Amino acid sequence: MHVESPSQAVLDELATPVLWLDAAGAIAGANVAATDWLGVGLRRLLGLSAASLERDGALLAAALAQPQDGPTRLRRIGLAFPSSERLQFADLWLVPRADGGHWLEAHPVDEFPGDDPALSLPSAMNASLRGLAHELRNPLAGIKGAAQLLARRGDEEARELTGLIEAEVERLAALVDRLLAPTPPRAFEPLNIHAVLERVLRLAEADAGWAVRLQRDYDPSLPELTGDADRLTQAVWNLVRNAIEAGAGSVQLRTRIEHGARIGDDLLPRALRLDIADDGRGVPPELAERVFLPLVSGRAEGSGLGLALAQQVAREHRGSLVYRSRPGHTVFTLLLPLPAAHAEEARDD
Repeated sequence: MHVESPSQAVLDELATPVLWLDAAGAIAGANVAATDWLGVGLRRLLGLSAASLERDGALLAAALAQPQDGPTRLRRIGLAFPSSERLQFADLWLVPRADGGHWLEAHPVDEFPGDDPALSLPSAMNASLRGLAHELRNPLAGIKGAAQLLARRGDEEARELTGLIEAEVERLAALVDRLLAPTPPRAFEPLNIHAVLERVLRLAEADAGWAVRLQRDYDPSLPELTGDADRLTQAVWNLVRNAIEAGAGSVQLRTRIEHGARIGDDLLPRALRLDIADDGRGVPPELAERVFLPLVSGRAEGSGLGLALAQQVAREHRGSLVYRSRPGHTVFTLLLPLPAAHAEEARDD
């Protein structure tokens, strides 16, 4: 089933937001209702990957990557221009076009229907998640209890390791709770990016031991960021773990201040630049264009979720995640905007 193209004038008469995408999933046009709803001009939308509009998740990217014979419905998707705070929720209809592209029709909905956010999940999935949470919470509680017992019997190094276990158990428990009761992201707080990186490196040491050389190249002058330390830990750990699983003999974490950083369409005076470099096998060429899509992995045993989640965390922090790769040298670069106060300082320098 393919839908032919009405005229721009006809589309502009519609009250429903409609975008049309080319065969690569890039936005080739939009009606007035769509630009008003997203709060951004048509010029800034043109050429942008439609998948980059999805703020939390990658359901749209996954749908675009699959061949379609007819309309596909995506329920309750959060959309926003990459550099915008204006998050909108809609049920999306993705309809194939005769030229190989797609129509993307948005039917706006409230963020959470009714009084209970959990009711936004289909009842069957909600029940499944509750059962999964029950099954996960029991072993997590057991692991935490065992770690506490070991901490009482061990030396200082053992207590440090068991403390790491307890912290990771609590982080996993929080992820389970987030699955059960989806809520808006918690307020960002000031954080030291190097404290996040040290936590990741401790996890890497526990996971890989002496098999991988872990290197630090930190800029001590970096100011504090505002963000979610747990989410950033999760994103960076996914990147480091991918490097280890790609056969890296060394992994380097490097922080710097990037002047004149471009994130999306925004040019920022200063941003934090974090490079995760490794000497592993690199990203397979056949995955180069799809590496951030969910369920795409270069390993048979891989879940294909680590990079998609890392990119999602970057977007949550109004940042970007890109990479360059060849066998023996891969670098993933995370750019994060600095708070406004530091941006003002940069203009005064």
